[in-house]
Amino acid sequence: MHKRVLVSPSELDEMFKREPVVLIDTRDAASYAEAHLPGAVNIHEIFTYLATTTPEGLTALHNVFAQAFAKAGLSGREVALVYEQSMTTGFGQSCRGYVLLRYLGYPRDKIKILHGGYSAWRNAGLPSTSEASTPAPATFPSANGERSLFVNLDEMKRIVATPNIVKLDVRDVDEWIGESSSPYGKDFCPRKGRIPGSVWLEWYRMMKPTSQGPMFKSPSEILAECATVGIGPDTPVVVFCFKGARASNTFVALEEAGIRNVRLYLGSWNEWSRDLTLPIEEGLPY
Repeated sequence: MHKRVLVSPSELDEMFKREPVVLIDTRDAASYAEAHLPGAVNIHEIFTYLATTTPEGLTALHNVFAQAFAKAGLSGREVALVYEQSMTTGFGQSCRGYVLLRYLGYPRDKIKILHGGYSAWRNAGLPSTSEASTPAPATFPSANGERSLFVNLDEMKRIVATPNIVKLDVRDVDEWIGESSSPYGKDFCPRKGRIPGSVWLEWYRMMKPTSQGPMFKSPSEILAECATVGIGPDTPVVVFCFKGARASNTFVALEEAGIRNVRLYLGSWNEWSRDLTLPIEEGLPY
């Protein structure tokens, strides 16, 4: 049975009393320095790292984050709790941390996301600090991990030609219609457009405002959103964005809603668009 990944502030507060928890703050260094959850370790590279999905790129990804998570004190015995500012202001960076941990082989039942992020924690009246944490380094688990979680570049080339697999683009609208190449600027990448055959469901549609800040919609609401682009519980889906952060947010939403066959193309548009031999769709979509 699928175990819930999303943890509320009150549930996290109770979790501290039962088992060891390593808190991973994915925000930028300035936000972390201003205030963070007590004991949290700052790993902003979870968000900033631009991954490629070639064999060399995935090896580098593994090495960088296995070292970072070991330095944060993750041995496999602790719950790894990842958070960002809120579910809509961090571009899915806590969810990117979640999928990275799964890919690297951290025990799946010990990876959690703070639902609502730091904003929800503070809205619940729970404590914060500006004191930086210096955890004791640990030996990160050496398990092979969920290698099938990520679609690599060679696989993505084949999947583009496979009609029964939904290629789900969750980028912002200006990227989808080809007006901008990335969130970092219109011309950050050499080309603007779409991966051929993809459908679009903007990542924001997975969430809604609440009194505690933006939160994921209910499973039935997420399934209703997915149905608009032909995705049901048994539909094979590959989700992507620009570098896999917003797509990680959607990945978590889809899995929490019960969609059973979801994979992530982490290289996303940043990788695909830079290979000028690969096809793209340009201009306004039909």
